[in-house]
Amino acid sequence: MTRPNLQVALDHSDLPSAIEAVKAVGDIVDIIEVGTILILQAGDQAVKCIRAMYPGKTIVADTKCADAGGTVAENVQKAGADWTTVICCATIPTMKAAAEKISDVQVELYGDWTYEQAELWLAAGITQVIYHQSRDALLAGETWGDKDLTKVQKLIDMGFRVSVTGGLTVETLALFKGMSIYTFITGRGITAAKNPEQAATEFLNELNRIWGA
Repeated sequence: MTRPNLQVALDHSDLPSAIEAVKAVGDIVDIIEVGTILILQAGDQAVKCIRAMYPGKTIVADTKCADAGGTVAENVQKAGADWTTVICCATIPTMKAAAEKISDVQVELYGDWTYEQAELWLAAGITQVIYHQSRDALLAGETWGDKDLTKVQKLIDMGFRVSVTGGLTVETLALFKGMSIYTFITGRGITAAKNPEQAATEFLNELNRIWGA
């Protein structure tokens, strides 16, 4: 079974702090995400800076696009992003328009979504989804459990490349053993650690241990 990717999310409120954070871990992780808040604060300059720093890495612009998919995707693609995100409530035309302008599109699964909707995404050629434990849910005391793993596995069985995110720790990874997870995404679990480089390395080592190098 292929080792899942490790993605760091730059969930920063300003570009200088994001640049400082990524310098410690950018060479370790597989994918670098320019977070939603960072894009709202710094615009496409954030994507341009990270691309300039890491020309060989996969870069995601986490726009959570809900409308004007083609325009949003084209703008971040020109800035250097490989992928962008759309929110699950976006229309199929919005998702398809985004997919026409960038290498790949990921559907962010927030709130109420259905497997019937997911079938429509697949039919439209969208094959990446991100399953969330949201920050607000985690702050309210929710944790990863069987209900989440069941949903994730069903999405995998449907044919999606499924990424998971939300309060992940090195210890959490073992919950997904035996599952074909595409990417594990963590922000503060790495960037807010006392030693971010060590934290990223520990995540990667655990992925290699569970799924094989």
